[in-house]
Amino acid sequence: MNIHDLTLQRSFPTVMVPRNETVAEMDAPGERLLVAENGVFLEIRRPWLSLVRQIAGFTVRTAIPYGRVTPSTRLLCNTIPADLGGVFAGMAREVHPLETGAWIVWSPSTRAFRLAPVGIVTHTGGSLKYQPPALAGDEVLVMDCHSHGRHPAYFSSTDNDDDRHDVKMALVIGNCDRATPSIAVRLCAKGIFEETERAPASWYQAARVSEAV
Repeated sequence: MNIHDLTLQRSFPTVMVPRNETVAEMDAPGERLLVAENGVFLEIRRPWLSLVRQIAGFTVRTAIPYGRVTPSTRLLCNTIPADLGGVFAGMAREVHPLETGAWIVWSPSTRAFRLAPVGIVTHTGGSLKYQPPALAGDEVLVMDCHSHGRHPAYFSSTDNDDDRHDVKMALVIGNCDRATPSIAVRLCAKGIFEETERAPASWYQAARVSEAV
């Protein structure tokens, strides 16, 4: 096999799901395809997340001699502290109507989260370009945060393009001129976007101030 194809296949393998036993979960960070009786699934492993999602089905009732797979989500880190979202909301409030950004990162060894501001390249009331923050030790990105100034929180087509190759949670804080800003949260997993219907109440509480700025 061509060395380039061999390298690609080793970095992103395809596994035929066994019918008579459970397929072994990935034990190291990476991605792979699972071909199962009930479709094709993407499995993703990160230090903070184990995820399986269906990405394709079969259009004919061909007998597939493999086992079945169930979509799953397993969080390997602690719950993201709402107060870090509140700190970011304060940052966003201070610079509005301009946009800003930060990462919430997590260390597998210390199991600690922290908010890491990004390096702003340019920012306006409707756009943000930045450099990722410097990470310490074994820290990894868990949540990518950015603000929308006075505009509502939502995920734009630009966000979709930017997040298409990432595995992370994403947070947008909008209406930063209000006492309670708007909040949008979603999971991004290699082009899969799953937006929560509403952010947890604790995040709104953490982001709220007593008076609008």
